[in-house]
Amino acid sequence: MTETPVGRRERKKAQTRQSIADAALELFLERGYDHVSMRDIADAADVSTATIFKHFPGKEALVFDQEEGVDARLIAAVRDRAAGLGILDALHQHLIDSWLPLAAHPQRQEFDRLVHSTPALRAYAERMWARHTDTLSTAIADDLGVPHDDLACVTLARFVLEIPVLAQGQKDRRAAVDGVFGILAHGWRPLSGA
Repeated sequence: MTETPVGRRERKKAQTRQSIADAALELFLERGYDHVSMRDIADAADVSTATIFKHFPGKEALVFDQEEGVDARLIAAVRDRAAGLGILDALHQHLIDSWLPLAAHPQRQEFDRLVHSTPALRAYAERMWARHTDTLSTAIADDLGVPHDDLACVTLARFVLEIPVLAQGQKDRRAAVDGVFGILAHGWRPLSGA
């Protein structure tokens, strides 16, 4: 959950950032990513292009504006979990709380089409996925007191972060998330006759 900025200045910055991101996404979905310039976004958000770059490092970041806090939330899911709650169960709950609402958003399919149809956005998404994998595997390794390159920690992080991709096309996303976490917790069990 995102913390609400407390000061007036912080609230104004957050509103400006959100206004820019909303304007950019609307233009990208309407025209296509490659047919929208930073000037177009600045005009739509009623800001200067310099203001855009104060909030976002580049055009791709405008599409993934919600990604800014993902690493911190992944670390918190591991480090700040309730006493007695295992890492896998904490990550399971984190995915249910954070990803399921995003997956149900009415613009999600349009957003996914935009990303998958734009090479620059696909590449950016892959870099973010790799960064999140490193962040999560490091948090797990730190919690367990093992080296950061521990294969079990890296594997768990990769599988957990792949669950949204696996569950996205399923009719019941919650059941799909639960099912994949069940496989991670208990191992794969072949169907009868398999």
